Amino acid sequence: MDKKKHKASHILAHVRGWIQAVATILTNIHLPNFFKGEIYRGNAKTVCVPGLNCYSCPAAAGACPIGAFQAVVGSSKFKFSYYITGFLILAGVLLGRFVCGFLCPFGWFQELLHKIPFKKISTRKLKPLRFIKYGILLVFVILLPILVTNQLGMGDPFFCKYLCPQGVLEGALPLSVANAGIRAALGKLFTWKAGILVAVVLLSLMFYRPFCKWICPLGAVYALFNKVSLLQMHIDTGKCVSCGKCAGVCKMDVDVVRHPNHTECIRCGACVKECPVEAISYKYGFAEKSKKKKENN
Repeated sequence: MDKKKHKASHILAHVRGWIQAVATILTNIHLPNFFKGEIYRGNAKTVCVPGLNCYSCPAAAGACPIGAFQAVVGSSKFKFSYYITGFLILAGVLLGRFVCGFLCPFGWFQELLHKIPFKKISTRKLKPLRFIKYGILLVFVILLPILVTNQLGMGDPFFCKYLCPQGVLEGALPLSVANAGIRAALGKLFTWKAGILVAVVLLSLMFYRPFCKWICPLGAVYALFNKVSLLQMHIDTGKCVSCGKCAGVCKMDVDVVRHPNHTECIRCGACVKECPVEAISYKYGFAEKSKKKKENN
């Protein structure tokens, strides 16, 4: 059984790039809209996708959970969305930050940029910056849309409007290329967000997934569930030889042996591929947790 589990884990880790590509295409399935300069507005747009993917992307098949959440909390009629919150909790409990590592289009975009030959800089000494994303989640996603409202009681989607570079990459840029009216309406806000996108692109050349590590509020949400999600990283302590290769290869700066389900772990499987004794694998379900509780008792 262990051999099958390790084989399945290795296969999953090795095909991750293909899964990311398929997830991105399925998330943005309406490709002809890029040429029309129009946004898909069908019924599927009321359903959230798991990763960070802009609603304004012409090809977007569903809604970004962060954008959808802000639209609700910033409205005059509703201040809490049970559906979107439930969706985030469900995705978090089922997968944790596996969503970041396998299903998020913007995460994949950063990884592709990082593959471009350029001077690479480690983020190990920048670990305190990882807490910024929790502040952004609290302030820009939750508090500001609720507290800063206009005369009609409506709040802006502050994160989407002022910070998220995905909106420019997937929405403003392709729409403005195909639509002259949108192109003419671009102003200072577009310039500001385009600057953020350029900064993320440049940082991604040097650092691995800088937006995911330091800024993304969606990653912050899923990180809160990493320790309790059904999908976990399992360490076979009987096989582990403490060589440290797994920690050395982790680009999210996690020591998987000491903290197998750290909040920063995106389940990318780099440690699975690197382990010389096959001591690391994916584990899914309650069985392992129940077994540990019985052993402790």
